Amino acid sequence: MVLPNFKENLAKYAHLLVKRGINVQPGHTVTIRIAVDQAEFARLLVKEAYALGAVEVIMSWDDDIISRERFIHTPIERLENVPTYKVEEMNYVLENKASRLVILSDDPDALGGVDPEKLSRTARGVAQALQPLRLASQANKISWTLGAASSPAWAKKVFPDAASEEEAVDLLWDQIFKTCRVYEEDPVQAWIDHEARLDEKAKVLNEAQFSKLHYRAPGTDLILGMPKNHLWESAGSINAQGEHFVANMPTEEVFTAPDYRVADGYVTSTKPLSYNGNIIEGIKVTFKDGEITEVSAEKGDEVIKRLVFDNKGGRGLGEVALVPDKSPISQSNITFFTTLFDENASNHLAIGAAYAFSIEGGTEMSQEELEAAGLNRSDVHVDFMIGSSQMDIDGITEDGRAVPIFRQGDWAI
Repeated sequence: MVLPNFKENLAKYAHLLVKRGINVQPGHTVTIRIAVDQAEFARLLVKEAYALGAVEVIMSWDDDIISRERFIHTPIERLENVPTYKVEEMNYVLENKASRLVILSDDPDALGGVDPEKLSRTARGVAQALQPLRLASQANKISWTLGAASSPAWAKKVFPDAASEEEAVDLLWDQIFKTCRVYEEDPVQAWIDHEARLDEKAKVLNEAQFSKLHYRAPGTDLILGMPKNHLWESAGSINAQGEHFVANMPTEEVFTAPDYRVADGYVTSTKPLSYNGNIIEGIKVTFKDGEITEVSAEKGDEVIKRLVFDNKGGRGLGEVALVPDKSPISQSNITFFTTLFDENASNHLAIGAAYAFSIEGGTEMSQEELEAAGLNRSDVHVDFMIGSSQMDIDGITEDGRAVPIFRQGDWAI
């Protein structure tokens, strides 16, 4: 590595993810999912977890090349059937209220060219088999954090003009450290301050309780309904045990769930989406009476169509998120080809499931009660980016008044 003070900053990053991200407490069980080529970083994360009092750290290792070989050669029937031991592991994680840390470093094109039906059916099978874990995460029953690590394949995609692979990897690490505030003298305190600023925006929106949102931009004119007693959240969350955690690092968003039954108009994506190992670009979506009636993409068209039309609840929306165009990630003018970063450069919507905590009392509601309240129930949750410096958003009050929320891509409240 040629990045100055890399080892020192990597250690600070590991501490931040474990301390402020999943917020490990004495007695916790922790799960960490990470790529095999990130072993050095994994060791730091494990060391931090035990130092903060974890009693068990369960490791799960990924490898893009092995995953691709598996998808190419394994029969589709085997791919979509999740083995019993995976379900038992999930049950163990839930029984022990394990805090989950996932480190993303995948090649955005790792599964490009793989049969889209294999990818779709596998994703659906996994989602259905591991539904209890997904629902627990979406209701904040357990703590979870997504972080990132620079890898050669991902870095070369983000920085194709870098002089060497090593330079590309360093450039990406530099952006990860910047956007996660690792370069601050005290990254944990920097995150506390950042969360407080986002909380102020969420507070204003929660007090307003708009009945609808109206999005306008080139290629976009969309009206979304908002459920009664919806809750706007920001960076920090509280789990069922009363413990604070930060689900995404980095994050610049304030978000909630729309009423999936009310959506009319059309939107156009403004950034690529990496989904199921494929890059999807130029997404256009048309809504009528709350459902996606048409969807297309300039690249990855079949993949996005299968996401929407082959999954329960895939034709509805589960999240609306507001991110100013002036956010640090947006101003970097870098496309990261991973939702964790790109969603924090742009207003975005999520196809699929809503988070239960997006409505008052939602974490204690049944799935039927959540659906009746207007929160979409689905086996998927996939964000796609629609924001730009040209986007205006109005909040529509119960009596029909339009209140500016965004003007020219920035906060107006």
